[in-house]
Amino acid sequence: MRYDPFSYEVHDDPYPIYRWLRDEAPVWRNDELGFWTLARYDDVVHASVDWATFSSARGTTLEGVFGPMILSMDPPEHTRLRKLVSRAFTPRRIAELEAFVRGLTRDCLEPLVSRGEADVVRDLSARVPINVISELLGLPHEHREAVRELSDRILHREPDQRTMAETNLAAGRELGTLVWGVVDERRRRPGTGTDDLIGVLIDADLSDEELIGFCLLLAVAGNETVTKLVANAAIALHRFPDQRKLLLDDAALVPNAVEETLRWDAPSQFQGRTLTRDVELHGSTMPAGDFVLLLTGSANRDEREYDEPERFDARRLIDRPLGFGHGPHVCLGAALARLETRIAIEELLRLFPDFEVDEPNVARMHSSNVRGLSSVPVTFTPR
Repeated sequence: MRYDPFSYEVHDDPYPIYRWLRDEAPVWRNDELGFWTLARYDDVVHASVDWATFSSARGTTLEGVFGPMILSMDPPEHTRLRKLVSRAFTPRRIAELEAFVRGLTRDCLEPLVSRGEADVVRDLSARVPINVISELLGLPHEHREAVRELSDRILHREPDQRTMAETNLAAGRELGTLVWGVVDERRRRPGTGTDDLIGVLIDADLSDEELIGFCLLLAVAGNETVTKLVANAAIALHRFPDQRKLLLDDAALVPNAVEETLRWDAPSQFQGRTLTRDVELHGSTMPAGDFVLLLTGSANRDEREYDEPERFDARRLIDRPLGFGHGPHVCLGAALARLETRIAIEELLRLFPDFEVDEPNVARMHSSNVRGLSSVPVTFTPR
């Protein structure tokens, strides 16, 4: 077997090849594309923590670095910038957003209850996250739809496309220009929006490149991750009706169902690292300078860590979650994404408790390292 993260066939279902890698080739090399993979849970956890050996400094995707971003840094630079931006994601700040997020979610879903049909992506998960992350950043309302569309264009890959195409690069430049326009306008009006993230970054000791890199990363990741996670949760609750009934009977299980969705089908399927020294593992030697994919999507289905990993279990105990990464690069916005996804599940079940996914008409988006859907049509009993 052969693992190719650019293959549409792998995008449709990577889990059989992940199983083969875990069992037959826990350390595997793709000679054509020039990377190694680690597929087992314990190996991925160890590598995620050992940043001195598994470095992020040369980028975390096979397509390379897209401008200076915290994702492509190691400590101490990474620590300095992470500490700065984490001020926008404190537990208190996230808790304060609950009413705002729930209001947005209800505004999306409540007008649909009499229709008997909806699309989880179009009507919900493509709309709420972009408004939430834009609110945190301080992006004006008139730019938010453009930010969402440009994010999609940056990530989209045509069949077997293995580099950043001009369409991706052009979308990145356009998004960078849009964000820079907002930053420039704010600099000319000091004192406005000082409590949002763009205001915090403007006041910090950052280069222009670092500032824009931060804004681009948060705009894209804050939009795409939750968009995909909510859609994946809808699929899981459709395919495992016994688990949906558990949540309908006991809403206190919803937060754990979010964790299980992250394990069962996470939006981020791998994180790339570059070796700073030779590493010997499972009888193979990976040389210094080589690129390694930490397959968190595979680790989350590792039978060595989880019983019946193919089954969605809202009561499953997950001690060391990998859905938002692990170690120094664990997702900054993980608490916010969990909040948005929890509220989305709660409101979907409250308003459409008997929803059914029209699986033949589900559509997938295609990206090298983001797994998710672009359309999830559902039907339900209208009210």
